[in-house]
Formats: sequence, C-alpha cells, structure tokens
Amino acid sequence: MSDRGRGEFKGPGGTSGGLGEFLVGFVMAVAGFWLLTNQVHVTTGGWRLWGYNAFGLSLIPFIVGVGAMFFNGRSVIGWLLTLAGLVIVLAGILVNMSIYFRPTSLFNTLLILVLLAGGIGLLVRSLAEHHKSQRE
Repeated sequence: MSDRGRGEFKGPGGTSGGLGEFLVGFVMAVAGFWLLTNQVHVTTGGWRLWGYNAFGLSLIPFIVGVGAMFFNGRSVIGWLLTLAGLVIVLAGILVNMSIYFRPTSLFNTLLILVLLAGGIGLLVRSLAEHHKSQRE
C-alpha cells in the first residue's frame, strides 16, 4: 500500500491551513469585482484619422494577410500581416474606449472597495504558512 493521501492536509498554495480564509476571500473578491464592473459604463467613439473614419483603413493589413494565407498557408508575410492587423484592430478598440464610473452612493462605493480589497487580502493571507497555536 502506498502512503498517498494519508499525509498532512495541505491548504491553498501547498501550505498548512487557510482554506476557510481562501474561500471567504474568494467569495468577497468575486462579489466586489462583480459590483465594481456593474457600476462601470463603457462607450466608444469613432476612429478618426485626419477627420475621416479610419476603421476600414485599419483592416487593410488584416485583409491582405488573410488573402496571403489563403494563397499560401505557410506564408510568413501572410501570418505577420494577419497578426499585425488583429493587433491594430484591438489596439484601436482599446484606445477609443471611454470608461465611466456610474454615480452611486458613498456607502455602495465603500462596500465595493472593502469587498474587493478585503477579499484579495484574505486570498493572499490564505497562501501564507499558518503555524499551530502553542496550546496544541
């Protein structure tokens, strides 16, 4: 018979104890993150280059790269243009985003921040080594 599964219980991060702290911290952090993202409003504007809509222009490297890949699937230029086109599109989306925090009460804001920061703190604390008390 092997001794697998008969050793001391290892908690989060392979340390002793901290499982309860980990679970409570995880629930708090998830709740705080959800409440925070629920209060955020994200909008985007048009892509402008010298007064003209530039979204179509940003797709040119992607379209040329996809065409080159269909012509020759091993084309390094095709793969590079396709990846560069995707990066340009994703960067353009991120650059043109406007993120606003919706108006809310101070109590709700503090509740969100306490849940998020407290949950992350408990998660990190649960990963530290827990020493048994002197009475044991």
